[in-house]
Amino acid sequence: LTDEITFTPMLNSLLLCGGATAVTVVCAALAAYPLSRHPAGWGRPYLLTILFTTCLPITAMMVPVYGLFVQVELIDTLYGTGLFLAASQLPFSIWLMKNFMDAVPMTLEEAAWTDGASGTQTLLRVVLPLMGPGLTVVTIYTFIQLWGNFFVPFMLILSPELLPASVSIFTFFGNYGSVVYGQLAAFSMLYSAPVLALYLLIARRLGGGFALGGSVKG
Repeated sequence: LTDEITFTPMLNSLLLCGGATAVTVVCAALAAYPLSRHPAGWGRPYLLTILFTTCLPITAMMVPVYGLFVQVELIDTLYGTGLFLAASQLPFSIWLMKNFMDAVPMTLEEAAWTDGASGTQTLLRVVLPLMGPGLTVVTIYTFIQLWGNFFVPFMLILSPELLPASVSIFTFFGNYGSVVYGQLAAFSMLYSAPVLALYLLIARRLGGGFALGGSVKG
């Protein structure tokens, strides 16, 4: 339990993954709303194209991404790495968010429009509060995927004091096959704690449903 071994990497991971998760959820909600509420002929091909981007191997993209980060001076920065992590999780998050948003009845939005609400107010005060379980699922899924990501921060972060816990845990394996099993096991327990805590804090919202069709009558 020292700053160098435990607390600094954990703090870096929380800043990196928490910030990237927030950016992903916000962007996914803003992108999913028009796709859900304004269907067009190009909507489904566009969604399939978005989903296809998740099939691209991250190892194949890292060489051009590394070169780009060097040119724009984002290499060895937490915010630059966080932006790339958010972009890598955004396609599937948009797909999930749209499916949850489709379950919110349009009649509720029409009632809000009748009362004078704008599109932004309808999204923030009607749609998003009603799809709380969906937001919870997207948040948990995104955070877990980012929390366990080793390769991206390993490539884009060079300074030891900026490394997240997913990369610093590699130091417990030592050199020449020597593994510090006691410290590795203890650190692994601490490393798993934030994900479990996040789930326990917001798991109660997963019990909500989307049976809202009868909410508006007349």
